[in-house]
Amino acid sequence: MVLPSAKRKRVLQLLRETGVLRPRDLKKIGVSGVYLNKLYAEGVLERLGRGLYTLASFAPSEHRTLVEACQRVPSGIVCLLSALRFYGLTTEAPFEVWLAIGGKARKPQSDYPPLRIVHFSGQALTFGIDEHEVEGVPVRIYSPAKTVADCFKFRSKIGLDVAIEALRDCLAERQASVDELWTAAKVCRMSEVMRPYLEAMT
Repeated sequence: MVLPSAKRKRVLQLLRETGVLRPRDLKKIGVSGVYLNKLYAEGVLERLGRGLYTLASFAPSEHRTLVEACQRVPSGIVCLLSALRFYGLTTEAPFEVWLAIGGKARKPQSDYPPLRIVHFSGQALTFGIDEHEVEGVPVRIYSPAKTVADCFKFRSKIGLDVAIEALRDCLAERQASVDELWTAAKVCRMSEVMRPYLEAMT
């Protein structure tokens, strides 16, 4: 079955705007989600994972998995190693997407992409969220300063050397000011831990 031209046009236009679609996203344009599977069968779309589609001709960026993860977990905020990678503040290349969710939120189940979920609460969850457009899709990512402070907070998980490297690069590349880093350190209750490193680098 060939998708009617008017519906096809609306679906493809929405895909060009968002980069990635789920069946439920088609409700806003009055098209049944089953049409994504029909376009996939025609070879027009590529299936990224269960219920995630993009244009077959779409050239993905290196941050495609961030888009896919945030489509899977709309409340998630890209954090820690994934945020460092986005800002170019680490040589690490995490195979999982690190996402922060609320302290009482249920851990999401996802077969793809692989997720590393971290629970934040209070100001540590809500502070320092920036919105970036990745492949035409808005993705929430913690700011460089907040990400560095989080890395010190979770240094037992990611390594103190990674946190120190991120702090050094963040200052060298002027992605955050000393004041912004101090503020983030206080929010994360890491000011005493980060103080000697900040003082040594400034």
